Amino acid sequence: MSTAGFESPARPKLLWLLAELTYACPLQCPYCSNPVDYARTKGELSTEDWLAVLRQARALGATQLGFSGGEPLVRRDLEILIREARSLGFYTNLITSGLGMDESRLKAFREAGLDHIQISFQASRKDLNDYLAGTEAFTHKVEMARAVKKHGYPMVLCFVTHRDNIDQIEAMLRLANDLNADYVELATTQYYGWAFHNRDRLLPSREQLERAEAIAHAYQESMKGRMKIFYVVPDYYENRPKACMNGWGAVFLCIAPDGTALPCHAARQLPGLEFPNVRDHGIEWIWNESSAFNCYRGFEWMREPCRSCPERFKDFGGCRCQAYMLTGDAANADPVCDLSPHHDRVLAAIGRAAHRDEKPVVFRNTKNSRLLGLAK
Repeated sequence: MSTAGFESPARPKLLWLLAELTYACPLQCPYCSNPVDYARTKGELSTEDWLAVLRQARALGATQLGFSGGEPLVRRDLEILIREARSLGFYTNLITSGLGMDESRLKAFREAGLDHIQISFQASRKDLNDYLAGTEAFTHKVEMARAVKKHGYPMVLCFVTHRDNIDQIEAMLRLANDLNADYVELATTQYYGWAFHNRDRLLPSREQLERAEAIAHAYQESMKGRMKIFYVVPDYYENRPKACMNGWGAVFLCIAPDGTALPCHAARQLPGLEFPNVRDHGIEWIWNESSAFNCYRGFEWMREPCRSCPERFKDFGGCRCQAYMLTGDAANADPVCDLSPHHDRVLAAIGRAAHRDEKPVVFRNTKNSRLLGLAK
């Protein structure tokens, strides 16, 4: 195998597979992490293609499997994929808006062996939720959340927070409590894909985050033993970058709807890298041998200040996609780090967030994808 990017010959071990089954989605969330030019992506993998991916990834050691999208419920073969994943020994997680699900399909998922369902909400109120989703969705989400609990799944809710809804965080937690949620993720928007395009409109102010964090921590204490609450401040407001995917090509593999294999869901935007496709190569070769997956592994690729920084063993230099989006070069230090020579880019974005930008958000849909991606 190629050892580019490694300081030792040890091979990274694949643990987590994200199957992005489709970019199709009934929602139009302006913070979606799908690529803005997703309309250019043609030819979804077939059922047989996906079954081969699951078998190969499991043989390589992957144990955690997420079914995602777009909206994975759009795929009518989802039950087939769940059943195969169960037979292979994966722990399976469906990441969904809930649209396209009903009682009969929930029963089918249970019979197929699905382990975990996470339902996302756009807000705690129907009006704002449906505005952000671009369609009437809130009432059905509530019904499906109750049905998930009824069918014996742990109740896992995800609220994606940003400037327009973060002041509702207490109402979100009250809703979660009313639905008897077991786990709640207050997922502060990460600025990739559509969220990056809308960043100056969606990034909360520091004051909003401080208020939200105080409320989240109070609920964590009061709900201890009854509901587990996860709350993470966006790394724009941290001094060090997140350990993105625990390092490039370290444990995580994403397969896009067209079969492109990626070390994270946003990586296909990076120039100069040719990401392999599962239609052309096996998962073992992709993971161990492909130049794209070896490019930013280890530490030898790093420039200063990352190369000599003791934090590199914790954050692995941060996020390559964020470095590219903010500086134009994926090999630069992640600008959220206050040691980065490009940290001023993040400070400028935070400064703009202090003054509410009233320009309209751009919703995620095929028309806008074609306009932004210049696709035909």
